[in-house]
Amino acid sequence: MEATALKEIRLQQKHIDLGAKMVPFAGFNMPLQYTGLTDEHLNVRNNVGVFDVSHMGEFMVNGPGALELIQRITSNDVAKLVPGKVQYSCFPNNDGGIVDDLLVYQLGQDEYMLVVNGANIDKDWDWVVAHNTTGVEIKNSSDAYSLLAVQGPNAQKMLQPLTNMDLDMIYYTVQRGTFAGVENVIVSSTGYTGAGGYEVYFKNEDADKIWDAIQEAGKAVDMKMAGLACRDTLRLEMGFCLYGNDINDTTSPIEAGLGWITKFTKDFVNSDNLKAQKEHGVSKKLVGFEMVDRGIPRQHYKIVDANGNEIGEVTSGTQAPSLNKAIGMGYVKTEFAGEGSEIFIDIRNKSIKAQVVKMPFYKG
Repeated sequence: MEATALKEIRLQQKHIDLGAKMVPFAGFNMPLQYTGLTDEHLNVRNNVGVFDVSHMGEFMVNGPGALELIQRITSNDVAKLVPGKVQYSCFPNNDGGIVDDLLVYQLGQDEYMLVVNGANIDKDWDWVVAHNTTGVEIKNSSDAYSLLAVQGPNAQKMLQPLTNMDLDMIYYTVQRGTFAGVENVIVSSTGYTGAGGYEVYFKNEDADKIWDAIQEAGKAVDMKMAGLACRDTLRLEMGFCLYGNDINDTTSPIEAGLGWITKFTKDFVNSDNLKAQKEHGVSKKLVGFEMVDRGIPRQHYKIVDANGNEIGEVTSGTQAPSLNKAIGMGYVKTEFAGEGSEIFIDIRNKSIKAQVVKMPFYKG
């Protein structure tokens, strides 16, 4: 069987020219790292880094019925949005799991953009289409847009000279305006690093111009490019879920600690079952843990109790560059989910001690 050819992001050659290590990710050829994971990670935490996350998908939902459709297929309450606001949410499936997690942008009156994970674009689009029973105007614009995430405490200082939009934005808001001389650029105060900053959406035909402007602006603040490797360590330090690791088609938002984006003030796909879960409790929960003894937890490692009985599984784990300690997330039986609970990670058939802690791990 022939391997599926990797998709190319619009700025792929720019990354190769900068010496990025490129790897297959979510069906795309993506930059994994440039100068090294720890260097890039700490630069984002303390200064500013730029990620190319153009693999993400963008669905436009416009006109009459847009709000009703999104309300029906997402767990959060879209009615709370106004133009200029952004919301984290998920698509619940019919079996208690999650089709994907996503951002819902309200760009204008009856004008929305759904931003989904790159690996799930086709699956998500099919899901939205299948539920669009009232003929709402929807468009999959994923192949038309590029996306750069400019993250870190110096992001505003770096980007403000490029636009007349006021980038002194509160978290999870969005503007559309002229950026680097290009009209209709979408800039939001979002990102999956916990370091503050922006995500900049623009049409592929404007990619070179915006890339060059951002690279030039970055010189004033010693900006460094950042790859997907440190995006993963940054999000894990914040306890943010990664689809395919910490949430998937079989994990419920209640189990995953995403009750805060699951609003039962409205009806949505599988809401009755999820409401019952919330009321009656779940048998397993997603927790964060820090290693007490030496060892690095990895996805799919077993979590056991003091007697070696299996009580769960690691979903994400790493040596956290900002903390100098090993951390992880995983599902455990509910009785082991309390803060301070002692658990053990099975690493090469040895039980390595860990402790359940409150997330985020990084509180800088």
